[in-house]
Amino acid sequence: MATLSVGTLYRGGDGMWTWVLHRITGVSVFFFLLVHVLDTALVRVSPEAYDLVIASYKTPIVNLLEVGLVGAVLYHALNGLRIVLIDFWSQGPRYQRQMTWVIAAVWAALMVPGTFFMLKHTAEAIFGSTA
Repeated sequence: MATLSVGTLYRGGDGMWTWVLHRITGVSVFFFLLVHVLDTALVRVSPEAYDLVIASYKTPIVNLLEVGLVGAVLYHALNGLRIVLIDFWSQGPRYQRQMTWVIAAVWAALMVPGTFFMLKHTAEAIFGSTA
């Protein structure tokens, strides 16, 4: 009789978690694009309503969501390249774990300074100018 592994629902290690994150980021980006198309289409219906919607986007919370969007798009793109290499490079499956850590490092190397610059304006608005 086989015993079941106890732990999380996803037992596949880093490969399974990259799959889950790829799906989550893909769906998140899809919903952003849907909202973006709808709010942009609003300009044809009512320019005043469009201006109100765009003005509502200029808040610290939306700025944090923008950082999340950039992180999701960047992860999804980098992981997509990793998937292409796994599928079409004969050595891809052998190096999939190393490629996972490389995309994590590249993602972090781009997101840390990117987050700083994306949140700089919001931090200045909340805490005052630091310069």
